[in-house]
Amino acid sequence: MIQKKGILLLSGGLDSTTLLWDHLQDMALAVSFDYGSKHNAREIAMARFQAEKAGVEHIVIPLDFMGKYFKSDLLLSGNDIPREDYNADNISSTVVPFRNGIMLSIIAGLAESRGLQTLFIANHFGDHAIYPDCRASFIEPMAAAILEGTSNRVVLSAPYTGITKTDILSRGVRLGVDYAHTYSCYTGTEHHCGTCATCRERKAAFSALNITDPTEYDA
Repeated sequence: MIQKKGILLLSGGLDSTTLLWDHLQDMALAVSFDYGSKHNAREIAMARFQAEKAGVEHIVIPLDFMGKYFKSDLLLSGNDIPREDYNADNISSTVVPFRNGIMLSIIAGLAESRGLQTLFIANHFGDHAIYPDCRASFIEPMAAAILEGTSNRVVLSAPYTGITKTDILSRGVRLGVDYAHTYSCYTGTEHHCGTCATCRERKAAFSALNITDPTEYDA
């Protein structure tokens, strides 16, 4: 039996859930972070569901300091979420400073502690213009730092960096991913609001593939 050596940054959204099932043969551990975002509670519930369904150990690590000290409208301490498409003028307010850098640093240490070999993150091409820690220009030097900074030379894998959310969804549909148990909305409401940027992006991906999203929208 091949020992699984992967650790996944699992939010409970569409992208990371797809990555869980796409590379399930590698996954030994899935990690979610409670960092004080408006949608953390709903996302983590979905991450827990997916990990349990996949038979993968799941842990939640609190990062209270981010919610207390960082400035972002994505956080409970921030302003209302913009209800518009992604663009640099309005959605930049939802950037959580160096979020992926912080989370990857933590799971790199966790991987080294557990003797795991590969970190997986589901950043994708659609994130690049707005979120600096989702770009290849961030991922590549971060991967080098993690490799050199861990005694067991942990590898960072970001297989969706060059593809779109529609591409990711198409892959997940082929895998039979249960998208009814995923959550993407930045507002944290019971149902997807349907009007924030991430809801619009999710709806556009399903529409592009002529597939009905099994989750509910308020608009």
